[in-house]
Amino acid sequence: MSRPDLAGLDSFAAIARHRNFRRAAVERGVSASTLSQSLRELETRMGVRLLNRTTRSVALTDAGAALLARLQPALAEIEGAVAEARSAQLQPQGSLRINAPEPAVELVLAPMIAEFLTAYPQVRLEVTCETAFIDIVARGFDAGVRWGESLAQDMVAVSLGPPQRSMVVASPALLARVGAPEHPRDLLERPCVRVRFPSGAEPPWEFEKDGQALQLSPSGPLVCTNLQMQLRAALDGLCFVQAFDAAAQPHVEAGRLVEVLADWSESFPGPFLYYPSRRTMPSPLRAFVDFLQARRA
Repeated sequence: MSRPDLAGLDSFAAIARHRNFRRAAVERGVSASTLSQSLRELETRMGVRLLNRTTRSVALTDAGAALLARLQPALAEIEGAVAEARSAQLQPQGSLRINAPEPAVELVLAPMIAEFLTAYPQVRLEVTCETAFIDIVARGFDAGVRWGESLAQDMVAVSLGPPQRSMVVASPALLARVGAPEHPRDLLERPCVRVRFPSGAEPPWEFEKDGQALQLSPSGPLVCTNLQMQLRAALDGLCFVQAFDAAAQPHVEAGRLVEVLADWSESFPGPFLYYPSRRTMPSPLRAFVDFLQARRA
């Protein structure tokens, strides 16, 4: 006796439930003749008659009734297992590894992490803070975060948030001591915090007003990449700092810091999540991209 296939057993169960070939065929989305052929093949393989059928009625044989009694729970179990597997596929799970510079993590990523992980409890998020420009694919990251001018051309980019603005701020005590600059070039004569990347590069301070762009490289007593340390230096009256408005504005509103050269500070696009262009995406990354797009909408 050859082994009956699952499709044949499922066809038999459908016919037995409905006691009607046509209704069973509609349920399974096939023709009645196809279903009848499937039943004949099943009975041939098993070597036993399972249904007595005439032009008017369908009835189970003793063998058919015994088979159906054992078969129905098994088919229900299989159906549940398939549904569970599909559910697992639909529910994102696994690790999502993101590489991002510290300011983007602190100002943009961190505020949304709890909401994302609450919505997707089976996702494990790994965030690595790194300022250096890296190959995220070679390093095993699913995605990275950078500002627009640093994005590779072959990557897909999704905005992480609204436009940002850089502010030059200083403490009231420092302004009283050295005076407020009236033009960005005046900063060349005042103490300023500088940033140095792991590559050794020190990005210039950028300004723009009425279409006129200006880059300067002021100097000062402190060089660091940590945003909170920079702001601490400004709060302590040590130097001027150019910082993202999201980080500096609360101090300005509280009177602890004062913004200078505001007319030279124009907004620019915020950071982007970027990832390789490919047909299939890991489900955690797909979930995060959908989450970002829903937030923006």
